[in-house]
Formats: sequence, structure tokens, C-alpha cells
Amino acid sequence: MAGRGYRELAEELRRRIDAGEYSGKLPSIEQLMDEYGAARQTIRSAIGVLADDGLVVPVRKAGTLIRHRTPVHVPLSRYGQVIAPGGTKGPWETATAAQGLAGDMQFVSVERVQADPQTAALLNLADGDELVYRVRQALIRPDDVVQIQQAWYPVAIAEAAGLDRNNKVTGGVYGALTAAGHRPVTASETVGARAPTETEASQLRIGGRVFVLTLERVTRDAGGQPLEVLRAIAPADRLKLSYDNLPLEGS
Repeated sequence: MAGRGYRELAEELRRRIDAGEYSGKLPSIEQLMDEYGAARQTIRSAIGVLADDGLVVPVRKAGTLIRHRTPVHVPLSRYGQVIAPGGTKGPWETATAAQGLAGDMQFVSVERVQADPQTAALLNLADGDELVYRVRQALIRPDDVVQIQQAWYPVAIAEAAGLDRNNKVTGGVYGALTAAGHRPVTASETVGARAPTETEASQLRIGGRVFVLTLERVTRDAGGQPLEVLRAIAPADRLKLSYDNLPLEGS
């Protein structure tokens, strides 16, 4: 391949990645220079194409890692399986376990914030009211972040369910809400797609040409009281959302 351009080299490396010829990461730049008889900048440019397309992740001092691309199927039915309190798995862990994947919901942070107008309206609160704000990450394996979740709760509900504490909620948030007397009954989800921000691309280890799915979910109790507003992002080439057996009304 000596003398060929970086795009041709990128396609050759893509083929070998898809064929499983590389385990964990690409050979070093020096090794690729020797193998293909290419200049350093040609190798770097080819890797840049693969990184933008979400196939590899250049990591300083670790080399160019092959990105995890195992798809994760997340059905709407995951919620109904975790409403009863006392379980050990939340919705993400339940859905991934059903696929034989080692999923984990990792707690990141919790704090009290003032409600912005949009979130306040969704929770039937006033602009500026105090909320409990939690951030968590949905993973496969310890290093494979598939989804980043941000969630907001009215303070009284969060305190009753233990969602204001600085730890992971074992068994999932829905089970904790039910145990506190705030059983979730409906969940409305809105899904979209867009290009990731630079920060999101770094957190999810994706390139700029891999779009993210955006999900906003509002959970309510039997009386229609909003319990949670959740916003999540995930790589569009990883997450598969399914809404199965939904009731249809009308003639």
C-alpha cells in the first residue's frame, strides 16, 4: 500500500477491524508505518478518519484502542420489571442481563440545584424551586460508557426515596420511589438525535461523526404527579430502544 493516500489506508484498517484482526487496539504508529510503508502523517490522518467514524479511540499513553460497538437492546418493558422494591437490578442492569451483557449503572454525583424553567414546568414546580439533581452512567464492562443520564426530582420525593444520598440506588430508582410511597405509573419518553458536543464525545469515546440519541423521560404517579425528569444521551450506533406491545386506541 506504499504511496497510497490516508483514506485508502483508513478503509484497509476498517476492514481489518471489522474482521476482528486486531485485539483491543491497533498496532503502534511506528508498526503501521513499517507495515504499510506510509509516512507518519498518513497513518495519523487514517486513524483520525477511523476515530471520527467511531471505530477507534486514541488514548494518550495507551495507544489507539478499538472502540466497543456491541449494540444494547433496551425495551420499554424494562421499567415494569423493576417497580417492585427490594430488587438488586435496575432497568439498565435488567435489560443488559437479558442479553448476556455485564451492565452496570454507576453513580456519578448528586447535588441540590434550582429548577430551570423547562424542568420546573415538567415537574409542575415554579422556576427556581429547589430540586435534587443526580448524574449516573450506564456501562457495559468497567470502561464502556454507553449512556449518560441526568435526572431531576422534587426535593421531598427525593428525600423520601433516598435519592438525595451520595451513593448508587440498588435495585433502581423506580423501586426506591415505590418503597417511599410514590409508585411510578406512567413514563413518557421523547427521543431525538443530534451531533455530540466535544465533552459528550469525549465521555462516550465517540468521534464527531457518530450521532447521539437524546432521550427525555417524565415519570408520573397514579394521580399524574411528576416524580422524575430524566435526560440521557447515548451513541446512536450502540443503543436500540424498542417500544413493544403499546396499546392502540381508536377505530
